Amino acid sequence: MCIGVPGQIQSIEGHQAKVEVCGVLRDVDLTLVGNVDEQGHSRLGQWVLVHVGFAMSMIDEEEARDTLAALQNMFEVEPDVGALLFGEER
Repeated sequence: MCIGVPGQIQSIEGHQAKVEVCGVLRDVDLTLVGNVDEQGHSRLGQWVLVHVGFAMSMIDEEEARDTLAALQNMFEVEPDVGALLFGEER
């Protein structure tokens, strides 16, 4: 099963970004979505769906927060989901 995790872009350098997911900063490649939007504005502060270190798609904040809430509910019954949300160190 493949699960994308929502995160908010905190910084961008080229096509590499720091994306915050549940308080953890992750290195994410923006090549698939670009580092600017269709109007040429930076994606800084925007939300992305992250899978294995790549931003797979852009999502809006409401969808991101709803998905994070659902994943956190899953974590309560399936602790393995924690690695997706909080990183491998937990």
